[in-house]
Amino acid sequence: MVVARTTGREPNVHLEKLIAESGISHKRLAHRVNQICLAQGTDSEYTHTSVVNWSRRGMRPRWPVPQHLCTVLAESLGRPVGLADIGMADMREEGHNRSAGLAFSRDQQQALTEATSYWSTVNRRTFLAATPFAVSAFSEPVTRWLISPTEPMRPSSGTGVLGRDHIEELRAVADNARTWDSRFGGAALKSHSLTTYLDERITPLLHARYSERDGRELFSVTAEMARLAGWTAFDSGQHQAAQRHFIQALRLAKAAGDIHLGSYVLATMAMQSLMRGFPSQAVDMAQGAFERVPGADPRVLGFAKLIEARAHAREGNPRSACACLAMAERFQERGAAEGAGERPWIGFFTRQRIVTDAAEIFRDLGRPKSTFAWHALGSMPGEAFARSRGIRLSVLATAHAQRGDLDAGLQLGQQSLQLFTRLRTVRGLDYLHIFTDALHPWRREPAVGAYVKQVKRLASSLAG
Repeated sequence: MVVARTTGREPNVHLEKLIAESGISHKRLAHRVNQICLAQGTDSEYTHTSVVNWSRRGMRPRWPVPQHLCTVLAESLGRPVGLADIGMADMREEGHNRSAGLAFSRDQQQALTEATSYWSTVNRRTFLAATPFAVSAFSEPVTRWLISPTEPMRPSSGTGVLGRDHIEELRAVADNARTWDSRFGGAALKSHSLTTYLDERITPLLHARYSERDGRELFSVTAEMARLAGWTAFDSGQHQAAQRHFIQALRLAKAAGDIHLGSYVLATMAMQSLMRGFPSQAVDMAQGAFERVPGADPRVLGFAKLIEARAHAREGNPRSACACLAMAERFQERGAAEGAGERPWIGFFTRQRIVTDAAEIFRDLGRPKSTFAWHALGSMPGEAFARSRGIRLSVLATAHAQRGDLDAGLQLGQQSLQLFTRLRTVRGLDYLHIFTDALHPWRREPAVGAYVKQVKRLASSLAG
């Protein structure tokens, strides 16, 4: 449960009055708020005491709970209830900041305004980082992209002029950012500079004059960079920011008419949903990324199937996981036969990536023998893919623990911990926590206790 903030000791008489008028009990009100939070993909544990804090002690719940209070009271009273009615009108601007970047407008110009406004909000550091990731926020963007993954290009009417040199510059920056992220992780300062670049460099270009061809290329490379900004935020544990970057990347890919990039962004959104504990929704998104654009780059389609396989594994569905993994293999082989093509952003989808993710799939299915068999089919990722190397080491460490081999597990777990410590990647903690969970049978062993303390120290340093 997110702790409310105190703005004073004065009771909220407006809220108290409406609660009394509605006749709803404090317990029932808290229960309905929890239900709405859960329906939107977030967990909460509000109680009657929470309601007392809000009404009689003047405490303010975190956004969007004020909106949920309005909804519940409107249900009971049978009439609309606004933020002003419950004494929280001043939270409207806070709510605006918290909703920044979540819109997926049907209108192209409004979509550009939404994206640039979000980048500006994040870059000014006014974005409220306490906003939780909510898988339900993906519903509208995914639905609208699935209905129409492309759209006509609207004429531009800006004052500046976009040139080919601008496009080449943006592509070079994107290439450099991808390389940096692979080597050093999303917590690196240079990766974080992507949001500043989007705000200060790309926003003026989006408002320039350009031909249809240049405009589509501009939207495409901007979508790619927005996805990269989301990915680095995801790697840094800033899931609320990552979600918004992904939504804007998907919208820009639609404006670009780039079905390949749109499918890839949607598969990335599925991966975030999976890693945040929503494998069922991840399956739906990955299937949409695959089915909606059957003519997309085979590597993109293969990646979508790979994410679907991972989601099925998290759900404990080995048959579906193995079927999707086999399809991902076939698409990867087809993509390799056709050549690298013109989409460097999907160049990571190689046989090596299949092997790495397959090992993780069978770890989640609790089949260590298959994990080791897949690992044997490929080489360990090198320094150019240090994060992938750390992930593979942690997966193998967990497989050793699943097999009952503590010493081998701790040896690889230590190597993984050292890599993730150097990379400063919060996402790496997820893998380390899975490994420490697997160490539970040996929790009283001194070596295990020491290792768990090291992981906790890393988590504390990253949180700071």
